[in-house]
Amino acid sequence: MDYKDRIYGEVEISEPIILELLASPALQRLKGIDQFGYLPGYAIVPSNGFPGGPVSRFEHSVGVFLLLRKYGASPEEQIAGLLHDVSHAVFSHSIDYALRDGEIAAKQDHQDNVFETFVKDSDIPGIISKHGLDVDYILDEDNFPLKEKKLPDLCADRIDYFLRDSVDIGVMDKNTADDFLKHLRAENGVWFFDNFLTAKKCVDLFFEINKNYYCAFDDARMFGAVGGCIKYALEKGYVEKVDLFTTDDEVVAKIKNNLDDEKLELLFARMNNEIEAKNDPEDFDQRVLCKSRAVDPFFRDGEKLKRVSEVDAAWATALPEELKPKEYFLKFEK
Repeated sequence: MDYKDRIYGEVEISEPIILELLASPALQRLKGIDQFGYLPGYAIVPSNGFPGGPVSRFEHSVGVFLLLRKYGASPEEQIAGLLHDVSHAVFSHSIDYALRDGEIAAKQDHQDNVFETFVKDSDIPGIISKHGLDVDYILDEDNFPLKEKKLPDLCADRIDYFLRDSVDIGVMDKNTADDFLKHLRAENGVWFFDNFLTAKKCVDLFFEINKNYYCAFDDARMFGAVGGCIKYALEKGYVEKVDLFTTDDEVVAKIKNNLDDEKLELLFARMNNEIEAKNDPEDFDQRVLCKSRAVDPFFRDGEKLKRVSEVDAAWATALPEELKPKEYFLKFEK
């Protein structure tokens, strides 16, 4: 199978188990899940805070697999990387704000909480077992330190969405992404750069995309509006919980079929950014906390690995604050 990826270029995927997983309904569904959430009605140019082209959860999942393969991860870890986002519900992290509130929603970990159940109820275990692998081993992320680590560490998931989203939005060009990969290393379950300057550049660009995109006001407005609309649709029975594991378009179609409900019509207009909103702590409709992401990567310094914060005192001071959720108070015009 020839596959063209916006980060890793043209690659050949020939592993039978990977080809079967890619063709499975569980993975194919991710083509209908937008990586950022829900963008209709939002400006899609970088200066207005949203990406300039669609990145699906499927594309990102394949990207994590390709990154792990490129850096020599085990076949099991490559499979785990491919599957890591398979349990994402519609509208990606926006769904956390339909099902939960406040600090709990800001964790943006709904897909992690339902991951094992979702996978075991899908066609994936049969494919894995058919190829002689242990499903429970694949599903245990503790077995795969390159795939997943907590912030502020780098991991395959975080590296791929950082590069992919940054190129998509325009925070960096393809040549810059290639340069990051040129200086990136993976040894003994740890990702690191081979020099300080590249590691510091990673910190700075990650800071930029986080501040202007991942936890900016426009992101909070999207999370709040989508969450509010889907929560109401679930309460009224226009959308059922099983629908959350279909695709974005399928859920939007169900909402559109019920717009004779004036409240749903209003909430859907907010969701489509047809109604102005501002951040007003004194008078607000919704309080939204956005997960804030920041990295503190390792780099090689002689024979040792050091973090950027060990050399950059300003980043050492700023990092704890950057990792705190960002708070917004949404006030809609109506």
